[in-house]
Amino acid sequence: MNGFPFAIVGFDLDGTLVDTLGDLTAAVNHALALVDRAPLAEAAVRPMIGRGAKHMLEQGLRASGGVPDGAVERLYPELLDFYEAHIAVHSRLFPGVVAALDRLDALGVRTAVVTNKAEHLARVLLGQFDLSGRMGVIIGGDTLGVRKPSPEPIHAMTRRCGGGRTVFVGDSIYDVMAAKNAGVPSVAVSFGFLDRPVGELGAHHVVDHFNELVPLLAAL
Repeated sequence: MNGFPFAIVGFDLDGTLVDTLGDLTAAVNHALALVDRAPLAEAAVRPMIGRGAKHMLEQGLRASGGVPDGAVERLYPELLDFYEAHIAVHSRLFPGVVAALDRLDALGVRTAVVTNKAEHLARVLLGQFDLSGRMGVIIGGDTLGVRKPSPEPIHAMTRRCGGGRTVFVGDSIYDVMAAKNAGVPSVAVSFGFLDRPVGELGAHHVVDHFNELVPLLAAL
């Protein structure tokens, strides 16, 4: 471990490792078009991301005119099918992700993803960027039957990675709360899909670029 203070670094996915805003917005607007709703701008969809696709759809319907009875159940499969078929049209890794993972690998640190996105979709998305095989564990919102801000996905990540001191990196209040509930330090990224100023998330630390992450963790 070369004296590095963490054995495991866990990451959120959307808004943390990958900028998925364009493709998630397109999926929401596809579903809205099926019920003759006007499309939403990316800026409107951004704060809806973080609790999974069904929550995002509910929020999209509410923002565009309300949630009719049965609409979420009817449109949710349509949204998922469209999203999977167009999962990486606009999505891109945030700058510095690969270099940070390379550095963590060189230090012998195990990396993992805990996301509220469905596990299958998380694996497909990570595979588009050749990252799925680099993660020791990938836990989705449907993997355990509970999702962030529950601590259980963080606990499961740590167990499945073999145990050791853990830190979690994310961009939302759900990430920070999950880490807090699990008793592990949290790092917030200021460039994610924030629904409030990053300083109000309550994370232990904040980074503005992935090139800051490993030096920060090394100093803790």
